[in-house]
Amino acid sequence: MVVGICIGETSLSEVTFISDKMPKVGEYVTMEYDGKKVLGMIENLIRGNDALNVDINDFKAIQKISKIGVEDNYIRGKVKILGDVNDNLKLPRTPALPGTEIKLANQEILKEIFKVKHPIRLGTLVNQSDVEVNVEANPILSRHLAILAMTGAGKSNTVSVLIDQLLGYDVPVFVFDMHGEYVGAEFPNGEVNVIRPKINPTYMSFNEIKRLVNIPSNGYIQERHFRRAFKEAKKLLSDGTAHTNNFLQIIYDILDRDSQEEGSDKQIVDVMNKIDDSMDKYSNLFDKNIGNILTNIKVGHANVLDLSQSDESVANVLVSHIMRNSLQKRKNAIHGKDTDTLDFPVFFILEEAHILAPNKRDSDSKRWIQRVAREGRKFGLGLCLVSQSPKTVDHDALSQMNNMIILRLVEPEDQRHVQSASESLSQDLINQLPSLNVGEAIVLGLMSRVPTLVKIDEFKGRRHGDDMDIISYFADIKKKESEEIEKLEQESLEMGYNY
Repeated sequence: MVVGICIGETSLSEVTFISDKMPKVGEYVTMEYDGKKVLGMIENLIRGNDALNVDINDFKAIQKISKIGVEDNYIRGKVKILGDVNDNLKLPRTPALPGTEIKLANQEILKEIFKVKHPIRLGTLVNQSDVEVNVEANPILSRHLAILAMTGAGKSNTVSVLIDQLLGYDVPVFVFDMHGEYVGAEFPNGEVNVIRPKINPTYMSFNEIKRLVNIPSNGYIQERHFRRAFKEAKKLLSDGTAHTNNFLQIIYDILDRDSQEEGSDKQIVDVMNKIDDSMDKYSNLFDKNIGNILTNIKVGHANVLDLSQSDESVANVLVSHIMRNSLQKRKNAIHGKDTDTLDFPVFFILEEAHILAPNKRDSDSKRWIQRVAREGRKFGLGLCLVSQSPKTVDHDALSQMNNMIILRLVEPEDQRHVQSASESLSQDLINQLPSLNVGEAIVLGLMSRVPTLVKIDEFKGRRHGDDMDIISYFADIKKKESEEIEKLEQESLEMGYNY
């Protein structure tokens, strides 16, 4: 079906067309010229009327023209060129001729476009529900992914669909679950393995603990005292002679002993004060009776680190510790220079990425997320950053996400931040983000041969995290109170009391 004709000057990347029908933004079209069959996507549509232009200010004149001038209506649109259908979607080297007909792409072409070797089914085309959208799994796992949306746009459902599809390939998914959404989830393709947010301090590096306690980088004397106590505390833990499970308390007690033996050295007291300040924050973080947290990861499972009861500072420590260790252990596994290895690739999903990798402040978790984003693909570590506030996600980390699933975004600053981090997100696609319905998304990147408007499948399993039904909550309370009163009154009547 012909939907338009090319007009004006055309380029290698886009053409403008005029139509007498109303196509839809996101629909795929084809153009045949110079022996090629070129695929494109409608990215922009405008309706207009030459007789009813903005220079007319007379309301009665506009009213008269509108009654008789409907034939002057026109539809103008813009098509983004995606590539030659018969040449593996390579961009043509010549622009389309003005006057070239633009036709809707047929179903056979579209099904071929979304035919991939290792399919991850996300849903169906927004404008053609009979065409399913499959993306390639490997680029997601090796080249990272961002899932971005305003609150309530369908972000959690999208994450759940993705996890379930990956479990179908036995990929070990590791979720940093900030709100406990996935702890009790049920996935059709795999099981959930809940991991406690605890670290055995013997697996933590000196620099990790030093930053935890806020020993300054130029505090050389404090660092010397702290290092000596740190080494002794680790030995006590490994020997099994430590008097407490609290690693920071052990270090504190060692320094307290030293200060009494050597006299009240101000530097030792300063370190003790820093440890004392940190103990309230991190007292529940350590457990010397567990192994390395990475040994809890199970292949083919959704491995969920439950951070719902942890504050931001504890989450920061856990994320940086896991990112650092996983990268080092995967390097050891690949290079074969050490027996301390992580023997399989892992795909990390970081919920609330704007907290764990903030844009305008430094944190240990942010530094290691950036590091894995840059180096992880070489060693089989994939990242998925999930956020409802893209503008506050670190730009460097976001720009390393070579795939994006973007659901509804209304705030202009969010849109600009995402566009600056993605070369393939055009202004016309950005303009579509506020008009997406719940569950609709723009999918682009290495995982898909073409940018796509997708209606994400509804997750078939079970998870927590939907909006709380507050009205029903209070209605249930009122109902229970009424039932309790009725019960007491009945008991009183049975005992012979009469009101």
